[in-house]
Amino acid sequence: MAEAAQNKTDNNTVNNEIVGNPKAAKEANRDALIKAGIDPYLHEYRPTHLAADLQTKYEDLADGSETEDEVCVAGRIMALRNNGMFIDLQDNSGKIQIFSHKGNANLDPETLERLKLFDLGDIIGVKGTMRRTPRGELSIRSFDITMLTKSLQPLPDKHKGLNDVEMRYRQRYVDLIANPEARDVLRMRSKIVSEIRRYLSETWGGMEVETPLLNPIMGGASAKPFITHHNALDTDFFLRVAPELYLKRLIVGGLNDCVFEIGRNFRNEGLSTRHNPEFTAVELYKAYTDYTDMMDMTEGLMKHLGHVVHGKGVFNFGEHEINVDQPWVRKPMAQFVLEETGLDFMAIDNDADAKAAAESVGLKIEPHMKWGHILAFVFEERVEHKLIQPTHVTDFPVEVSPLAKQHRNDPRLVERFESYINGWELANAFTELNDPTIQYERFLDQVKAAEAGDEEAQMLDEDFVTALEYGLPPTGGWGLGIDRTVMILTNSTTIRDVLLFPTLKPKS
Repeated sequence: MAEAAQNKTDNNTVNNEIVGNPKAAKEANRDALIKAGIDPYLHEYRPTHLAADLQTKYEDLADGSETEDEVCVAGRIMALRNNGMFIDLQDNSGKIQIFSHKGNANLDPETLERLKLFDLGDIIGVKGTMRRTPRGELSIRSFDITMLTKSLQPLPDKHKGLNDVEMRYRQRYVDLIANPEARDVLRMRSKIVSEIRRYLSETWGGMEVETPLLNPIMGGASAKPFITHHNALDTDFFLRVAPELYLKRLIVGGLNDCVFEIGRNFRNEGLSTRHNPEFTAVELYKAYTDYTDMMDMTEGLMKHLGHVVHGKGVFNFGEHEINVDQPWVRKPMAQFVLEETGLDFMAIDNDADAKAAAESVGLKIEPHMKWGHILAFVFEERVEHKLIQPTHVTDFPVEVSPLAKQHRNDPRLVERFESYINGWELANAFTELNDPTIQYERFLDQVKAAEAGDEEAQMLDEDFVTALEYGLPPTGGWGLGIDRTVMILTNSTTIRDVLLFPTLKPKS
């Protein structure tokens, strides 16, 4: 009697521990499976069909009809009803219902009993025949159900999903299980990247290449770099801010008339809804072209992507209807500033007057800024956010474009453009500077700017100057931010939604 009482007490203790503790309940079911000789973590399984394929193949199956067609599927349990009689199984293509009725001989009694040990989130394999219920639900009448992987963590509430924004990004795997919208956006990102690669290869004759992420000299863009240390060489390296200087070396070497790279860049800047310190971009360089060709390429690619994602070139982003099919506006930066502020920078010929003009519209100018820096700053503060429809801003000042070729009509400018949608910069392109003497002088100006306090100034890359001395043909260069492009095409308002694993502050 005493022993029985003790056993009863122990059982009650276990039950009390489980009540209100979903993980403990799942662990108890796992242990029960193991005790019954069932391995809850199998080595392999071979499904023959995906849920979406079955939904398509049997879409005309009449209500209440059954077939003798045998199928095998595998996926995660997303819903359990009537002690496992009905299971909603989700694989990477969609969902399908599993039907296991105790009144029929389709499952042996032991398997039916074991269904009580199955939980939401478990990954199972199912073999059965196809049927459609009298209520119209396509189902698999199971004759074999196998536990493949026992899930020990509770899933988010099926009606609320995973709504904790911070948790969505820290535990992206749970977000992908619980939120089909997140899966759709991130799958579309993969498709967009594939289409960019295909378009540049097939339409522009591009050869995809890979260049170093560890750079001994920070160059290719104006940015604050990340610094790391190489132990074997006892040398500091910069994480790549842009692949530009390496890609242009390949054009010099004649590897191909057009080369491009899709990859990660790293810039030691702040976090926001549009900025992540590591981001994905594509850069392309094509010999015997200039920046007008790069504008044509940008428009063609974005039109292509719009039709891939939406079936047309007109789509919504927030409250705006974006049209990438129509010809994009092409206008010089100084003209945009003039129209918006009334300041005619092209009539200003010195730094002091440029500073006074900017201050007249309420902007604070840093001491190191010259005429070109000030023009670009006024544009960023007063114009950029208003460029909602697809727009190319052309003809940048030379001070902010050390790698671009001097404008053929005005020595203060370079042949450069940036492309905007929804007030966001998406693309940046040049007619590339190929005069080694001028490039060397530009690098020296960047060094002086850094000494004057410009933290984003580029460094002197003497080997790149040497490469130019061997001869860079007339070349158009172009870069596109893939993260922001995916945001625009998927109506995503934060960059974190289009990154599989965005940068987050570590949990303490």
